Amino acid sequence: MRKMLSLCILGSMLLSVISCKKESEVNAGGAGKGGKQIVIAMMPKSKGNAYFIAAQQGAEEAAKELGVKLIWDGPVESDAAKQNELIDTWVTRRVDVIAAAVEDKKSLSTVLRKAQARGIKVVTWDADALPDARTFFVNQATTEGIGNAMMDNAARVLGNKGEFAIITASLTASNMNDWIAAIKTRQAEKYPDMKLVATRPCDDKQEIAFEEANTLMNTHKDIKLIMALCTPAVPGAAEAVKQAKRVGDVKVIGLGLPKDNKTYVHEGVTDCIVLWNTMDLGYLTVYTAEALARGTLKPGDTTFKAGTRLPNIVIKGDNVLLGEPTTFNKDNIDKFNF
Repeated sequence: MRKMLSLCILGSMLLSVISCKKESEVNAGGAGKGGKQIVIAMMPKSKGNAYFIAAQQGAEEAAKELGVKLIWDGPVESDAAKQNELIDTWVTRRVDVIAAAVEDKKSLSTVLRKAQARGIKVVTWDADALPDARTFFVNQATTEGIGNAMMDNAARVLGNKGEFAIITASLTASNMNDWIAAIKTRQAEKYPDMKLVATRPCDDKQEIAFEEANTLMNTHKDIKLIMALCTPAVPGAAEAVKQAKRVGDVKVIGLGLPKDNKTYVHEGVTDCIVLWNTMDLGYLTVYTAEALARGTLKPGDTTFKAGTRLPNIVIKGDNVLLGEPTTFNKDNIDKFNF
């Protein structure tokens, strides 16, 4: 009996260790309101994406500065159901704040409302939930700003006419669907001689983006540009164009990390990428979550200071704005290392 009990205890300990390894925790010490250390649980869409890995670096930097405990965890690949399960776990653990990059706006909003009902503060970042499911959305840039930047660059590359296609992460990604709507609006208003011929998902995977780009080029013979809206899709599409020997004939632009795309930009495969500083986005999210937990950031505020790194953040309504996106091309891309 004692042997069996010992084995059960050992098994429980092993399960506990395995469970802990699934998430990253930064425990920086320090106390929050009432002497209790603030615990922030922060969720990316997928942990393996380079975009979110960069955001994690900024989030951990902020956690150390603030002395909060940061739990970083999420699905290995984009998966709304797994996001729901993890948030339910955090609700049970009674964390102070949940900060979520939302894969599916409608489904995740339900569990985020549950968290709020239990007294847990909620912010979203990168991709938003429904407004009543969180207090603030930490927005990397406005939807219109992203849509306009992407469409204007596409028009510049094509001389305001021609066919283009979009590769997105998934057809349920709320932020990307909003960007696509903004792109379509900009195209209809300013570039009537351009035509969007297809929108394809890549499941946030570079190899699938490669396959989709090849399919697009084979299916739509007159396509002149591929617009990639998630970070793995940009180098995936560029590599497809390069291997198909269509460099110069088909251009790539997208939302991507400079370090992933420098080679393709200098080779002339990718004309440019548009993005914000993803490390700053993670950093700002933790500062926002901590201030919300302390009560120093409230609905109705119009400005916010996120440490010495981001001292002049503007708040519009319930959106905490990181700032305007930056266009990276062969003239400036080597200056950035993220």
